[in-house]
Amino acid sequence: MRLTLTLSLLFFSGLLHCNAQFISADDKHHLGAGALISGVSYTVVYTASKNKKKAFWYSLGASALAGVAKEAIDLGQNERFDTGEIVATTIGGLFVSTTLSLFVGNKKRKKTVALVN
Repeated sequence: MRLTLTLSLLFFSGLLHCNAQFISADDKHHLGAGALISGVSYTVVYTASKNKKKAFWYSLGASALAGVAKEAIDLGQNERFDTGEIVATTIGGLFVSTTLSLFVGNKKRKKTVALVN
């Protein structure tokens, strides 16, 4: 009991001093770009294939690839390679891909009632 209490206190006291909750404006732009890229690619792939799994993975991959490509361009311009921006772009894509896969293609079928004479 004391060990659990001690570990809990150490964990929560560390959270109070953590600065990991800071999100820069550039990371928000990356999140939005990943969401946009993922939404467009999901729509294109799903329209062409009618396969939700394929559309999910392609759109998630497209957003991750866009994040890596942007950071590679930044690296070529003598800027630093920021993995946090890649993660932000991919998370934006994951959010939209998951949302679209949950709600796209779920048509409710109407029950037909046969009238017996």
